[in-house]
Amino acid sequence: MQEYLKSTDIIDWKHPIVLEQALKLSNNLDNPIEIAKCCFEWVRDEIYHSSDFQMNPVTLKASEVLENKTGFCYAKSHLLAAFLRANRIPSGLCYQRLSVYENGPPFCLHALNAVFLPRIGWYRIDARGNRKGIYAQFDPPAEQLAFTVKLKGEADLPEIWLEPLSIIVNTLSKYKKYEDVLSNLPDIPLIL
Repeated sequence: MQEYLKSTDIIDWKHPIVLEQALKLSNNLDNPIEIAKCCFEWVRDEIYHSSDFQMNPVTLKASEVLENKTGFCYAKSHLLAAFLRANRIPSGLCYQRLSVYENGPPFCLHALNAVFLPRIGWYRIDARGNRKGIYAQFDPPAEQLAFTVKLKGEADLPEIWLEPLSIIVNTLSKYKKYEDVLSNLPDIPLIL
């Protein structure tokens, strides 16, 4: 479990502004489930999804997301993992493969988090940000994610990653405008 608490180059919870905000979110709370919920709701509601709000710059590191108050689902998941890890709550990254237009190809990856909660175990949460048709919540043990897998070619990928996939890092590092990321959303082929 110690691996899921590490501060890294991207999940940089030891960065002063990330650590300060993480500790503010857990102030006066001692229950890991309450802390996780507070961190989840703050990232979901206070960090604007780059595409939904047509915001630049494209962010990658947790500290960049917090400084700019914007990020794609990938970057928002990095910030949420950083907040949870700063509060000594194990957290990792998860992915879904979803249809971009909800009707088949093309597909793209969508990022969310898994958090390890006492008496529950690994629990997936999606701080992407709510909007019409998307209503992600924190209600363990029931998952209420932003998206459900419905179509052939879509998948819930079962892994819980310590670090973001390299294709995610490459995409968010290469492009500077949200429109360019939208035109080049990362995807991986499914192994059947």
